[in-house]
Amino acid sequence: MHSLCTAVSFGSALPAEKESTMKSTKVLTGACIMLSTAFATLPQGSPPADTSAAATFAGGCFWCMESPFAHLNGVIKVLPGYTGGKTVNPTYEQVCSGKTGHLEAVQVTYDPRKITYRELLDVFWRNINPTDAGGQFADRGIQYHTAIFYHTPEQKAEATASRDALEKSGKFEDVIVTAIRPAVVFYPAEDYHREYYLKNAEHYKQYREGSGRGPYLRRLWEHDDTTLHSSTTSSLSKIKFTYQRPGDDQLKKSLTKMQYNVAVCSATEPPFDNAYWNNHRDGIYVDILTGEPLFSSKDKFNSGTGWPSFTRPIDSISVVEKKDTSHGMQRIEVRSKNGDAHLGHLFPDGPAPTGMRYCINSASLKFVPKEDLEKEGYGKYLSIFR
Repeated sequence: MHSLCTAVSFGSALPAEKESTMKSTKVLTGACIMLSTAFATLPQGSPPADTSAAATFAGGCFWCMESPFAHLNGVIKVLPGYTGGKTVNPTYEQVCSGKTGHLEAVQVTYDPRKITYRELLDVFWRNINPTDAGGQFADRGIQYHTAIFYHTPEQKAEATASRDALEKSGKFEDVIVTAIRPAVVFYPAEDYHREYYLKNAEHYKQYREGSGRGPYLRRLWEHDDTTLHSSTTSSLSKIKFTYQRPGDDQLKKSLTKMQYNVAVCSATEPPFDNAYWNNHRDGIYVDILTGEPLFSSKDKFNSGTGWPSFTRPIDSISVVEKKDTSHGMQRIEVRSKNGDAHLGHLFPDGPAPTGMRYCINSASLKFVPKEDLEKEGYGKYLSIFR
């Protein structure tokens, strides 16, 4: 996975703090072990308390499997970890050796009233190569094998039906090798792995692309939204993401004229005369149409252009880049993934570490100060400022 576990290099080293953290995780107190084991164990057939349920998926590098589920409406928590082996409370280094029998996996806690297990299965299949028997993409070894760990007989039946339907669809030339196994003890990964796509967004993006996962998934699924289970021919787009674009009538009522013209009609606001070009407060910038988190003040810089400028988005999955030939120019337009709001343009003249400048219209954004993140429902993004 990462440069520690594979000889493949993607041109960027793991953060220095990761190496020191990995050394420290070797020493665990008895109390921590007991807590980890207690938290990790989800008996087969018994979902967590209240109305939530658990789903466990192994799809290779767990960095790349956390983000796809985290954005789904009805998903409560996504936790990376290790499962399927015999070593008790394994460390990342031990799992990377391939000798523990554990697979890197994610455990998804979700509300079945808002999202179904079948819909989670659809998301799982669309983020892996189920025909790879040796690992996933650049990551090789047993620890990167794919598997669905079922918690109930119903989950086993749905997982099997989903896999069989995918096999019959003709989507893949090779045989699907993803295993369907009973859920066993799940050991949460070390803290530095959790929400890695947020804490180390640039390295995560480079890894996802450099490993081959990003290009492969785009090539396979970009223009295909059909579901993968046999009992329905409905569209994957029916899965409700947390951030959904309202209808046009509602947008005309809720947005100012400038916001509507920019975000919906792809206009451009005037420089130096907009809400956030000179904003220096800590916080995040979300899509004005959907509320989806897009950019962080940690990545904002003064470009001298009069528009808010960022070196990168919080999560590369949340934005879409499109070729723009309007006004006789060749540019790259930036739009929000779920809201399809016009955000601005991308230029290769930004500062380190990315060298990129996301030149964004204030009118397409809403700023949420750091002190209000928890109150506004963005508490998970506080980790960016720690």
